[in-house]
Amino acid sequence: MPIPEDVTGEEIDKAVRQELLSLPKTLAEDVAKNLVMVARLLDEDPETAYEYSRVALRLASRVAAVREAAGFAAYGAGKYGEALKEFRAARRMTGSAELWPVMADCERGLGRPEKALAMAGEPEVQKLDRAGQVEMRLVAAGARRDMGQTDAAVVTLQSPELASSAVHPWTARLRYAYADALLEVGREGEARDWFARALEADQAGTTDASDRLAELDGVQFTDALDEEADAEAEAEAGADAGEAAGDAESGKGSEKAE
Repeated sequence: MPIPEDVTGEEIDKAVRQELLSLPKTLAEDVAKNLVMVARLLDEDPETAYEYSRVALRLASRVAAVREAAGFAAYGAGKYGEALKEFRAARRMTGSAELWPVMADCERGLGRPEKALAMAGEPEVQKLDRAGQVEMRLVAAGARRDMGQTDAAVVTLQSPELASSAVHPWTARLRYAYADALLEVGREGEARDWFARALEADQAGTTDASDRLAELDGVQFTDALDEEADAEAEAEAGADAGEAAGDAESGKGSEKAE
């Protein structure tokens, strides 16, 4: 896989760079560059990010950070079985429970929501920090919805973190998930309030809460570019009609002349 000239490998996190010190210098640099490409492309081009992760994995499969990156790349590409395998490997290497929520979400992706729900009750959850526990709650609620237990999903999301007025990186997503679950059980008024609260907390634009609010309020947005395209199409159609009419008149004139 080609590596752009501006990628040096120094862009990776310091902790990851520390892990790569166990490798020969040139090999460590190659792995680092591929990991940089994974991070760069994970959101915009997950399939290509996945390909770069496979290169890193071939070069350094015994490095936990590489297994974790390969897991996230596979997860982003929708390859949940492969992602779960890599996350498990990374967890064995580090002993950390940090990946537990995303591992549970892989179970959901594999069509095993009951397994994800069981993982939400395991002791590993207690080892997670607050952000990790919120992620686990989101996964558990998603599993409930997968199983058709929407009322239970609403209850699962009710928590001190949801009730708090403080804004954290996960606040918008938690409020959004709660609003969406409320809407599914027919509590539209409450859902609207929580979509509004999600939008209020969504400084990074990670959700489409504004669109959901507009939809509930019956607001329709018109794309200015689409309007321009329609106007141009109408103008062209008018011009074509005018030319056709002109051609017909010319034809009549010719017939008379004959």
